Amino acid sequence: MKQIEYKHVTAARGSLLFLKGGTDAALGERVAIRDIDGNIRNGQVIKTSDKMILVQVFESTEHIDLENTWIRYLDEPFELALSPDMLGRNFNGIGEPRDNRPPIVSSLVRNVNGSPINPAARAYPREFIQTGISSIDGLNSLVRGQKLPVFSGSGLPHNRIAAQIVRQAKLPDESSNFVIVFAAMGVSHSDARFFETEFESSGVLRNVVMFTNLANDPPMERLILPRTALTAAEYLAYDLDHHVLVVITDMTNYAEALREIATEKGDVPSRKGYPGYLYSDLAEIYERAGRVKNRHGSITMIPILSMPSDDITHPIPDLTGYITEGQIVMSRELHSKSVYPPVNVPPSLSRLMKDGIGKEYTREDHPHVASQLYASYTRALEARNLASIIGAEELSQRDRRFLAFAEAFEDRFVRQDAEDERSIIETLDLAWELLSLLPPEALTRVSEAEIQKYHSWDESR
Repeated sequence: MKQIEYKHVTAARGSLLFLKGGTDAALGERVAIRDIDGNIRNGQVIKTSDKMILVQVFESTEHIDLENTWIRYLDEPFELALSPDMLGRNFNGIGEPRDNRPPIVSSLVRNVNGSPINPAARAYPREFIQTGISSIDGLNSLVRGQKLPVFSGSGLPHNRIAAQIVRQAKLPDESSNFVIVFAAMGVSHSDARFFETEFESSGVLRNVVMFTNLANDPPMERLILPRTALTAAEYLAYDLDHHVLVVITDMTNYAEALREIATEKGDVPSRKGYPGYLYSDLAEIYERAGRVKNRHGSITMIPILSMPSDDITHPIPDLTGYITEGQIVMSRELHSKSVYPPVNVPPSLSRLMKDGIGKEYTREDHPHVASQLYASYTRALEARNLASIIGAEELSQRDRRFLAFAEAFEDRFVRQDAEDERSIIETLDLAWELLSLLPPEALTRVSEAEIQKYHSWDESR
């Protein structure tokens, strides 16, 4: 570590320090900033040239005296100390404790920037992960090694859903090796307390590593945090052979911080003012999830993002959809009907679902049941739209049955109490119970053998 301190700050703007160039500073290098009172602030070199060095300050540049500020280049990137003792702990974006407990002391430290998994080293994602939520497990199943984002909106209960997934998620056959890395960016103090209380009261905290960045914390810390969290996840997965589920909320706050800092740097803006490298930046994060050949552990990711103005074509969800393998979309209409979780079934999709369900992983009828539920609910929504025009009493008997199915599907299958954990078998049994509201001839996606075994149609209804 370098011991030389430089006194060459020329300007401060927002959270940026402008320094004279000419020193041997590397992009991404960690910086210690000593102000006139002797306080040390953290920084990172984000731009270098012969004439100027740009440093992003984590604790902001407030009250900095330009003539009495000393800079020390530490000749190292941001690193995270790694140990099994991380489980049950809460850290900030750069790995410092937030839980009033001692810092992690370990000889093993790693650069938080990491790198995406080499495509040639990837193993194909397989094996079902049970979240206990029927609308996810039954229709948009999560597979080990997958990246499955949740597209929500302002005011929708994505934080409750995130907490429920952390509490309930498990591998049906390997629960002892399953751990959670939870990363929250730009959350309010009340939301941070909610997550801590939920995990502690449910008893899952001992299997969770938390990284929390509050809304009033520095934006630069928001950019480091998901990389810090994924460094911890890689250690737990590939060094300790755990199956790791990484839940990140809210990626919109991350992108907003990226835009803010890019604007301060003078980067040329692109769509909606976001920098042109937003896609590659998001990909650096998302592509660190997956499975690696000849490694027992795995990293599965659920990034949560709130779509500005509920616009699914906004750059953040739009680019996320290109990188990840599906999406769970929240519905404001269902939320207004007090349906929790308000999962909007038609636009939701898990592209890898087919590889993690069926006889070997869940139950042999699961693929057909999921397809039939989608088809029947879509047909029921058409009947509902028709009823809104001509009135329900003018519908045919067949359409009225589909209308009744839609109401029951939303009220009993999609609606689920936040404390209600359903096994995949309970979810599939409930699906057949609802499909029994429809006559056998209306079920075209399931086999005759499955109808004989699971369907219980009552002709008198």
